[in-house]
Amino acid sequence: MILGVTGGIASGKSTVAKMLGEMGALVISADELARELVLPGSAVLLQVQKRFGAQMLKSDGTLDRKRLGDYVFSRPEARRELEEIMHPAIAELSKKRLLQASRTQEKTGGLVVYEAPLLFEAGARDRVDRVLTVTVAEDVQLRRLQKRDSCSIADAKKRVAAHIPQSEKVRLADYVIDNSADRDALQHRVAALYATLVNSGAGN
Repeated sequence: MILGVTGGIASGKSTVAKMLGEMGALVISADELARELVLPGSAVLLQVQKRFGAQMLKSDGTLDRKRLGDYVFSRPEARRELEEIMHPAIAELSKKRLLQASRTQEKTGGLVVYEAPLLFEAGARDRVDRVLTVTVAEDVQLRRLQKRDSCSIADAKKRVAAHIPQSEKVRLADYVIDNSADRDALQHRVAALYATLVNSGAGN
């Protein structure tokens, strides 16, 4: 089984995916695939540079992700154009990696986790068998986002608003885990879900 892990920005998706990995799941991250696709010299990075300009590259030729992110989150049309470049490339690479992971896990009956912040936005629901949405209280989300990205409350709200509402991701999910409390509470909830999936044979 392939479990898609998604949720709002700064909800703790990566932490949940990492915990599942430590429990035995094989984790594939859409964000990591995106980073791989824009390595210096790649065709995708060339497309990004052509559309958004050389100023989006650092002096070493790597993509300045923060600068690009700040730019597109304040410009909906630019964000759509970036997604038109990235989403098809991520889709192609993720399908290959998920197939490889599934074949590997078939031998052990293990679980495959696809961590994808934009699982629904990118139309990637069909790449997974079930979906886990990680939720978080709005005040906690904004506080974590400000701390993580060193941004203002106004910028944090813009970034949250740029994605589909958390309530919609909950509606479309098979499982939901709230991550508004501390790490220990999250660990307990993730472990309980993992046990449920394994005991139900979902990992087979």
